[in-house]
Amino acid sequence: MAAFLRSRREALRPEDIGLAPGARRRTAGLRRDEVAALAAMSTDYYTRLEQQRGPQPSEQMLASLARALRLTDSERDYLFQVAGRTAPSPVSVATHVAPALRRVLDRLDDTPALILTNLGETLVQNQMAKALFGDLTSFTGLARSEIYRWFTDPAPRRLYPEDDRDRQSRAQVANLRAAYGLLGPRSRAGELVRALEKASPEFAGLWARQEVAKRFEDHKTLVHPELGPIEVDCQALFTEDQSQILLVITAPPRTEGHEKLRMLGVIGVTAAER
Repeated sequence: MAAFLRSRREALRPEDIGLAPGARRRTAGLRRDEVAALAAMSTDYYTRLEQQRGPQPSEQMLASLARALRLTDSERDYLFQVAGRTAPSPVSVATHVAPALRRVLDRLDDTPALILTNLGETLVQNQMAKALFGDLTSFTGLARSEIYRWFTDPAPRRLYPEDDRDRQSRAQVANLRAAYGLLGPRSRAGELVRALEKASPEFAGLWARQEVAKRFEDHKTLVHPELGPIEVDCQALFTEDQSQILLVITAPPRTEGHEKLRMLGVIGVTAAER
């Protein structure tokens, strides 16, 4: 495991994770402290893993390392195996960010961008997306899905003008039905459907309409608590198996929406420095 971690760390370049190349480095690849920061662990802990002095890492730690090192699915499974852990089951594989989408996200620091599953679960988001939407990665259970939150929590609806909320409700249900058709009734999509049919009469009524669509690309107005309404365009990039989506929020140059997104960048930096 130690040798594998070193080899993957040395194979990454600063620009692969969105960092400036900077001055010439004494060793190839990323520094240990950079990997530790990406994996949300202490440098000392990560160093001990590479030096074969650390304890057996938990599955959560291994998943964090796999994301930090931008491992492919096969590499991630190998890391689990050499660490003495069982590789993630197919049910949990979708929580591992697709490396191709992550590489694109790492290069987007001037506009909101986030990676979601086809059930609307945010896996990772950049600082500008946090400034626009808040931290969407902190939810647990069924609430990880923005579809579930839309019909059970009033907070997500405040992001949209009141006259656009019905359209958004239909889009949420149409997205879920597309995922339901792909994954089947015994999947997490089916679990969401059953829970929402009990929790929300609005959802139950819309679900009965049998509308199916993947509505991620869109022109819409988002309402920010400090900046007010922001007209934006949403562009989506899907993985080949349609299980994950990179969603990028932009606005045409020289528009009010573009200027507000620039101001959002300042808000995001300020929040990150607190």
